[in-house]
Amino acid sequence: MENTRTYYKSQKEFRVFVASTFSDLVRHRRMGEKKAFSELLLKTLPQVNRYIVKRLNTAISKGNLPQGKYRPADFVDQLFITAYDHFDEVKNEKDLYPWLFKKADELLEDKIVDEEFDEVFFQNIDDFSKPAWDAMEEKFSTDGDGDLVMMEEMDDISYGNKDYILNHVFVEDDNNEMIAKLDREWGEENIRKHAEMVLYHLPLPMRTIYELATEHHFNVEEIAEIRNQSLQEVKQLLEDARKALKTSFYNRDKEINQ
Repeated sequence: MENTRTYYKSQKEFRVFVASTFSDLVRHRRMGEKKAFSELLLKTLPQVNRYIVKRLNTAISKGNLPQGKYRPADFVDQLFITAYDHFDEVKNEKDLYPWLFKKADELLEDKIVDEEFDEVFFQNIDDFSKPAWDAMEEKFSTDGDGDLVMMEEMDDISYGNKDYILNHVFVEDDNNEMIAKLDREWGEENIRKHAEMVLYHLPLPMRTIYELATEHHFNVEEIAEIRNQSLQEVKQLLEDARKALKTSFYNRDKEINQ
C-alpha cells in the first residue's frame, strides 16, 4: 500500500512539474527557439512515452500494426513536431499534460488499424472454466504482451503492484474482503498477470480508457478530451472495463477453489 501512495504522490508531483514548464515553452516557441523548446518538452514526456510504448506493443502483438515497421521513437519524434506547430492550442498550464497525451493518442490512432472486438471473450467472461483461463494465460505469456513489454515499462513502481491493481478494480468498500482474499491466495505476480491478460483481450477503446484512468490518473473529463469521445462514452467504457476485470477475478477465483 505504501508503494501505491508513493506512486500517486509522484504522479501528482510530475503533473505539477509539467505545468511549470508551460510559460517557458510558450516563450521558446514565440522566440523561435526550437532546440530549447524540444529540450524542455523532452523532460515532460516520460509518461507519454510509456503510454506510446504500451499501446504500440499491444497493437503489434494483436496484429493491428506490422512487426518492425514502427518504433516508439517514431511517434515521439512526430509529437515534437506536432507540439511545436500546434502549441497555441494549449490555453493554460493545467491543460498541457492532457494535451500531450491527446496529441500522442491522435498520432497512434492514425496508424493503428481498428481491431475486431473479441465479443466471445467479453460476452462469455462469466462462463470461463479453469482450463480455459489457464490456456489463455499460457498463450498470453508466450505469444502476447509479455514478450513485448520494453524496459521502460518496468521503471514505474506501480507496475505489478497488487494494491494498485486491485484498488482500481474493486472500488466499492464492500469489496475489501475479496481484495484481502486475492492478496492472500493469489500473490502479486498472479494478480498482475491476470489483470494484464484480461485487459489485453478487451476492446482497444475500453482498454485505453481504463489505462488512462488507472495508470496516468486522468479524470473522465480529461480522458474524453484526450480521446475525442463524449463524457458518457468514457464513463460507460470505464465501467465496463472494471466490470470485466472484477467478474474475471471473482469467477476465476471460484473456479480455482472448486
